[in-house]
Amino acid sequence: MRTHKMLLLSGLCTLAIGTGVAFGEGRNLGRPMVPADMAPWDIDIEPSGEGLPVGSGTSDQGAPIFADNCAACHGDGGRGATTTTSGAPAAPPVVSDMKRSGIDDTTLTIANFWPYAPPLFDYIRRAMPWTSPRSLTDDQVYALTAYILAENKLIDAKQVINAQALPKVQMPNRNGFIPRFPESTPRD
Repeated sequence: MRTHKMLLLSGLCTLAIGTGVAFGEGRNLGRPMVPADMAPWDIDIEPSGEGLPVGSGTSDQGAPIFADNCAACHGDGGRGATTTTSGAPAAPPVVSDMKRSGIDDTTLTIANFWPYAPPLFDYIRRAMPWTSPRSLTDDQVYALTAYILAENKLIDAKQVINAQALPKVQMPNRNGFIPRFPESTPRD
């Protein structure tokens, strides 16, 4: 009896593949992709700044956004916390006054670990806040990026960060990395 069911299933699969149903050629099985379908997912930001959206923000605008959305995990001012408000282990600090050369497990702060500033915007926009990623507007992400960069003393606190200014920020450990794909690394 089981062999008959397997043969019947095998025959139906062969018939489906043979008639093109398995490849979406039948009714109600989708349509070809168009650029508008991909636009919401095409959000990557290159180290050169290519792909940064329209918008802007300042450190002053970012401070309350950080307090409301980030401090629970990253601590007041981004300097770290021992636990979150829920008691879970905290996320790493995003602000540090320590300047180091080289990278090890103690250097996972923005100023020491990120070679370019635009991917910081990209990471915040994609993954933060941890409880509701992609919930911030582009202006809020620019403001948070400005706040974190200013708190790390990488930009002036009054500087407006936007698609033109962010790629120009010189990260302190930019030359401390060996690029995996040197052909796609921006040239200074």
